[in-house]
Amino acid sequence: MNRKEIQQKLELLDEKLVRLFNQRGRLAEKLERLQSRKSTSADKLTRDEKLLRKITRLNAGPLKPAALRAIYREILSASRDLSGPVRVVYLGPEATFTHAAARKKFGSTTELIPAESIDGVFREIENEMADYGVVPIENSLEGAVTYTLDMFIDSPLKICSEIFLRISHSLLSNSPISRIKNVYSHPQVFGQCRRFIQQNLSHVSLREVSSTAQAAKLAAGEEGSAALAGYLAASVYGLKIIRRDIEDNASNMTRFLVIGRYLPPPTGRDRTSILFSLPHRSGTLHDALSAFKARGINLTKIESRPSRKQPWEYYFFVDLDGHCRSKKVKTALEELEKTCRFMKILGSYPMGKI
Repeated sequence: MNRKEIQQKLELLDEKLVRLFNQRGRLAEKLERLQSRKSTSADKLTRDEKLLRKITRLNAGPLKPAALRAIYREILSASRDLSGPVRVVYLGPEATFTHAAARKKFGSTTELIPAESIDGVFREIENEMADYGVVPIENSLEGAVTYTLDMFIDSPLKICSEIFLRISHSLLSNSPISRIKNVYSHPQVFGQCRRFIQQNLSHVSLREVSSTAQAAKLAAGEEGSAALAGYLAASVYGLKIIRRDIEDNASNMTRFLVIGRYLPPPTGRDRTSILFSLPHRSGTLHDALSAFKARGINLTKIESRPSRKQPWEYYFFVDLDGHCRSKKVKTALEELEKTCRFMKILGSYPMGKI
């Protein structure tokens, strides 16, 4: 085939894709109306995740699985919008990594609303002002986000999904690197990009601010200034990406949780998060966790937090493989509860793609 023939085939395919996308949207809207009475928002997230997994299995290339998932995520986002707006609140401000995680999960068509605090995200959903929320829960370098953990102690909300996002920093500016005099960023980001700063920005003044989004906003308004921030901040604040992936550790990753009012159904590849407290005596934690060992259930995380109600009493947060409705996990949780002062299922949800 010559160039003209290839171009003609591409144009025909594009026309066909537009028709098929709209046909799929109409069918999705019709299905949504039929299912709306008996399905929850968590059910919809689970259906979307199952479809994305199926698409990944069907993919024969040359498109990468991650690229195909991103395309379908936007298709699903646009289809959801036909049935009525979906409101997702996230820990802001705009252009932070939590914002990027929300876009990765819900697509760009979904209404994404920044909140000033993690507490604010929880309140918006509890008051039914939003359908879902996105909050950080742990970073591979810095550890757990303890404030998010503490919110689950009293909140009735459930974990509906999880998102893994690689934390990649960029140098953003509207000036060439030779003319940069000031660089803004969060102090943690300066620490994560120490090698790049020493090699390329040793002559500049480093200005610490409260977030990478604020750094980008300040850099956009000052000639000769730059920000260390995520790529999303470049498009939001009108900056150029001077250098990408400048962090010292390329394996830096943050896990985010999607929270809502309902417990998702099983998908076959799920994670369960629980919270419990135990009598304060020797061996109680060992005895409690034996319920999982006896059934071969893998624990992927355990974190302790002060109860805030009684000195030297602790809550334990545990993540485990499996769904709370499966027979094995359900039996283990029933056995665990017998040893606890307090036990709560925070959610059973599809495992995220790392």
